Amino acid sequence: MPRGHSSNQPMNNSRAGTGSADILSFVALLKNFQQGRPSIPLDTHDVDANCDGPDLDFVYSDVDSYQNEIAELYSYTEYCEFQSNVKAFEDQMELYDLPPNWQKQDSPSQRSIVMKLIDQLEVSNRTLRMQAARCILYLAQGCWAEVQSDEEQHQNTRDNVIVLYDLGVFSSFIDLLNMEIESACSPDIVAVKITNVTLVDSTDIRVILSVLYIITETIRDEREKASEDYKDLAESFVQEINSPLTDGELLAVKLLGMITRFCSGAAPQFPMKKVVLLLWKVSLLGLGGMDVLKNLKNEYRLKVGLDPIKEDTLEVTKCMRASSPPATATDILENQYPKRSFNRRSLMKQRFLDEPEQIDMEMSGNEGSGNANNASGNNGGSNVPPVQITARLPWTPKVRQKDIDQFLDISRNKFIGYSLIGDHESLAGLPQPIHEGFKTLQRHMYMSLADMQIKKEEDIARNPISTHEDEIKLTPAEILYQAILPNLPQYMIALLKVLLAASPTSKSKTESINIMADVLPKKMPLTATQSTKLTVDMGRHKEIIVKAVSAIILLYLKHFKINHVYQFEFMSQHLVFANCIPLVLKFFNQTITEYVNTKNNIPLLDFPSCVIGEQPDLSGDSFVYGADMSDKPYSWRNVFSCINLLRILNKLIKWKHSRVMMLVVFKSAPILKKTLKVRHAMMQLYVLKLLKMQTKYLGRQWRKSNMKTMSAIYSKVRHRLNDDWAFGNDLESRPWDFQAEECTLRACVDRFNLRRYPEATQKCGAGGGSGNNGGGGTAAQNAENSQQSNMNAGNGYGGNNGGADSNGYGGNNGGGGNNSGNNQQQQQLNDYGVEGGFPSDEILTHSDFAFFGHSGWWDRKVELTDYFKANYAVWLEEEVYNSQIDWDAL
Repeated sequence: MPRGHSSNQPMNNSRAGTGSADILSFVALLKNFQQGRPSIPLDTHDVDANCDGPDLDFVYSDVDSYQNEIAELYSYTEYCEFQSNVKAFEDQMELYDLPPNWQKQDSPSQRSIVMKLIDQLEVSNRTLRMQAARCILYLAQGCWAEVQSDEEQHQNTRDNVIVLYDLGVFSSFIDLLNMEIESACSPDIVAVKITNVTLVDSTDIRVILSVLYIITETIRDEREKASEDYKDLAESFVQEINSPLTDGELLAVKLLGMITRFCSGAAPQFPMKKVVLLLWKVSLLGLGGMDVLKNLKNEYRLKVGLDPIKEDTLEVTKCMRASSPPATATDILENQYPKRSFNRRSLMKQRFLDEPEQIDMEMSGNEGSGNANNASGNNGGSNVPPVQITARLPWTPKVRQKDIDQFLDISRNKFIGYSLIGDHESLAGLPQPIHEGFKTLQRHMYMSLADMQIKKEEDIARNPISTHEDEIKLTPAEILYQAILPNLPQYMIALLKVLLAASPTSKSKTESINIMADVLPKKMPLTATQSTKLTVDMGRHKEIIVKAVSAIILLYLKHFKINHVYQFEFMSQHLVFANCIPLVLKFFNQTITEYVNTKNNIPLLDFPSCVIGEQPDLSGDSFVYGADMSDKPYSWRNVFSCINLLRILNKLIKWKHSRVMMLVVFKSAPILKKTLKVRHAMMQLYVLKLLKMQTKYLGRQWRKSNMKTMSAIYSKVRHRLNDDWAFGNDLESRPWDFQAEECTLRACVDRFNLRRYPEATQKCGAGGGSGNNGGGGTAAQNAENSQQSNMNAGNGYGGNNGGADSNGYGGNNGGGGNNSGNNQQQQQLNDYGVEGGFPSDEILTHSDFAFFGHSGWWDRKVELTDYFKANYAVWLEEEVYNSQIDWDAL
């Protein structure tokens, strides 16, 4: 049953009735604000009059099903290698004078065989070493040659992983991985394999990564299911991946280093899909998923004296319904011209999203309103009862302390003519309505965990000696942050490079990184069937990489934000400086409904279906795509990726006005509006949040032309009291120094890092001048200039001409600027690899964006002039000794 509707209250789908209900709900809204009620009644029921399909039954979670996650580890071109694993196992068992059947061995014999294989992993002969590795991979794959069903294979994997981990196979394969990394990155190997990398070049390292991934994913799945057999094993494994390895490096950091080396060209044969999948699952298991994040947030809030969170976004969105998709141009024309006799028709600008069809209310005028207000009216002869306003907005409104202070400051200046700096409560001399408004704001005030952490940092900066700093608790997120801090900029750039290369909107170019190295066979396909299979495999390969990388970035952002907001801000700034915002917008600048519905799957080739039972010949009629065999009208991984990227974009931009202006500069509104065509409530919610942030900068004409979008924002996105998002009359909608905002934030983050992690921060600052990405002081200055230039280009938005036309693109005068301003803006974007408002495939190779501001202020040498040195004593006397300091004001 829809949220907020009782069973004895029928839902009215009549156009006139529900159209008038909007008016009634608006009146009720005004009354509630006047009376200071905590909740806002409003009918947010969606009418399916103009829907073109049901909502997607996609349920957002940490991962897909275990079977799908394991199947995505293998490319379809790896099919022939499964038989190599069986052959290696049979040959090895023959050496041991044992029958080649794992299930016929008792438990002691199985453990003895594994121990012998582990010993063979340490021999110097590479052939013998990799033969033992393939035998262990066959065991981890569930001994599929001996079973008749997927269930048997899964059970075998479950049982074998326990034996393999108990005997130390995981750590042994980490050692093998280290050897492969050192071997692959040697100068001789790189010189030979710099071009034409294929599947053959990564054969051995793919075997190693596959074993590590199967063990990790199996333990993660069993731990999530609270399996008793895996309880102790899972806890031991989590501790292991959250602890440094024998070389003093975390496994996650080692994998991030592999990605960085791959992107720099030092190791082009690294199989990126397997690397990012393993990094994702290791991070997810080590840090924790959505449930862990929710518990951690409430735990941390309780420690600082805040109430726990009562509304969880994921839970609330499960009860929301998706909005109707945008109408196409053809639909609008068909609806307009046959009915041009109605004079009020011109009021209708946009027909999409939820809410009743307002067009009929506009055409019928007072007649519809009268029918709705008539308690027993016929409503056009249908005798339908009137709509009763029973539903409520999905979110409790919030307000920040900053908004309350601003409200009091304005009220005091208006009615009394004075200001009280630092006073948050005095209401003397103010009229009674101001008292009521203040009480309403206080009742909805929300103090975030980040606000408390920032306040603590400000106290430490102001009083470093007297303010006690809490002991740094070594949580998994804290351990990870300390480990990646010295090279965090490189890691972020590398992840975004891989994400850009895997995006469907990217053009393949010879100089870009080759993420297809572990999917391209040595011999190209000869038949049409083989070509089609390879095409599907390549599309599937890209989708899996996007899924994993987006999940990694989002997971790190969420954990760092809870652990400490400045850790989150440090990572966020480097993502922004590496142009993550235009990259994500470029990703969505496609027909997103097609991407969501595209199924690059061939179920017959998915593991273990491809090796269990009789295999049909993939030719002619037997070659069937996943879209024809699946009962789901969408691709789980593609919807998951889209939601992840939208959440990342929201996290980077929220409360950052300079970054909101980047959305406006890159003309994101029409792109985001197209994304609303996907009928999924959670996905639409994050799109509407991004639209809400920039609405006041888009101009009056855009808002007039997109009133249904505005209505959807009102009904689905949380209300911030005193937030003038729909009109743009507040001061924040005016131009200001965008560079100063980022630099002020960077100064706070640098001060935090330098105090808590001085050695790692010094390494991070010194890293800008070395490595493939270059950087240093000049690059940092160029990045600052480009950031300022791009932001200044957006200062013209929000003028009299609206800032955008009905399609969301810049108006004739560029939204209050002029044509020369638009040309200058585009030239500035092109200078930094942004073509047509979006990043080119080489954008992340610019040294300008590689290390922004990494030559920190603490290690800069300041040259004092001779004049200053000669007059230093005079300056000291006048400016220090004889200067009276107002410590209270300070």
